[in-house]
Order: sequence, then structure tokens, then C-alpha cells
Amino acid sequence: MADPAAGVGVLAALFAGLVSFLSPCVLPLVPGYLSAVTGVSAVELDRAPVRKVLAPSLLFVASFSAIFIALGLTATSVGGTLNDSRDVLEKVSAGLIIAMGLFFMAALFVTKLNREWRIDALMARAGRGGPLVAGAAFAVAWTPCVGPTLGAILSAAALAESTGRGALLLVFYSAGLAIPFLLTAVAFSKMTRAFAVVKRHYRLIMATGGAVLIAMGVLIWTGELFQLNIEAQRFLDGLGLNFFNDV
Repeated sequence: MADPAAGVGVLAALFAGLVSFLSPCVLPLVPGYLSAVTGVSAVELDRAPVRKVLAPSLLFVASFSAIFIALGLTATSVGGTLNDSRDVLEKVSAGLIIAMGLFFMAALFVTKLNREWRIDALMARAGRGGPLVAGAAFAVAWTPCVGPTLGAILSAAALAESTGRGALLLVFYSAGLAIPFLLTAVAFSKMTRAFAVVKRHYRLIMATGGAVLIAMGVLIWTGELFQLNIEAQRFLDGLGLNFFNDV
């Protein structure tokens, strides 16, 4: 079976998480998230002790990651109940991933599909409940915003051969969101300068993200992902880095 939760699939999930973070409806509001989570204003983030911003930021990303991983486990469980219709499930999941990729690219031309979501009041209230509450609020409230990429990865998780692999796919997706957030927490000025460059290339980022999702869907539809994963695993075996078979 073309298990997307192995080999190149997890790299696609990591990239999808990064694209979600860089999307126009998340990136501009990152300073607000950090302020709500850490209790430190954006102008003071660079001067704040690292432990003051890193600890709550870690709790924040752990909270939203736990919710995304739980969604992945659910998707894998649902997919597991449909083993008798595996071929149909593969086609449906591949079709959904391709559709999500097309939706993502359509946002380049239909701006309403990629509008900024304003939940400042919710994040402010959630922040007062601590980083764990804020992380949960982010995962729930921002699901429509990251929907195309998250939906594609959940569709792929439904095809995973085990719940562990389905969870792994969402771990990598969450890492794509979490790593740049944590880097921003500890190096705010440097990251915001980098984000200014990113904003000038939003169209390229969106187009690339959509193309990756479409390519992944096509590979699953045609069954070529299985062969690609084999080649990727052989490469990792040669480096002594292949841990996917242990999941």
C-alpha cells in the first residue's frame, strides 16, 4: 500500500506545517500570539530573558500539537475501519489531498479564500488562561485558516498502516508550525526581518505549498508513492537514519 506516513510523506507533512505557519492568515499575527502566550509585549520580546518566553512557548506548541495529533489518530482509526474498501479509501483520500492543494493555490487569485482571521480577543482571553489554554484555542479557532494543509495531512493519515504512523504524520505537521514559532520567541527581531522577506514572496510560497499537496495526492492516486517511499527508505538505511520502520 502507498503508506503516506513513511518516507517522503513525513517530509511533506513537515513542509505543510511550515507553509501553514507562513500563510498570510497566520504569519502576520505571530507577534500577537507570542504576547498573549508569554505576557511580554512585542517591543520587549528581544529584551526578555529566554526562559521567560521559551517555557510558555513550549507549552503553547505542545498544546496545539496534542490536538492535531489526536485528530491524526482519529483519522487513522477511521481509515482502519475501512480496510475492506482500502482501494476506494486511497482514491478518496488522494482526491481530497489534490482538492486541498488546488484550494490552496486558488487563494492566489481569490483573496477571500486566504483572508486573515482576526481572533485577537479570543487569544487575549485564552492567554490569560495560560499557554496550554492558548495552544488549544489556537488549534481549534485556527483550523479553518490552516484547513487546506491540515485537511490534506489528515486525509493522508487515514491511509497510515498504523495509528503510530498516523500520529507521526501529525507530529511532523505540528513541528512545521512549532519550530518557526519557537525560533521567533527566542530571536524575535531576526525572525521578523526574515518574515519581511517571506511576505514579499507569499505567492511563490502558496504556489509551492499547493503544488506539493497536489503532487502528493497524485502519487497516492497512481500508487507511485509506495515506490518513492521505498527509495527514500533505502537512502535513509544507507545513512543509518531510517526510523520509520520502527513506528
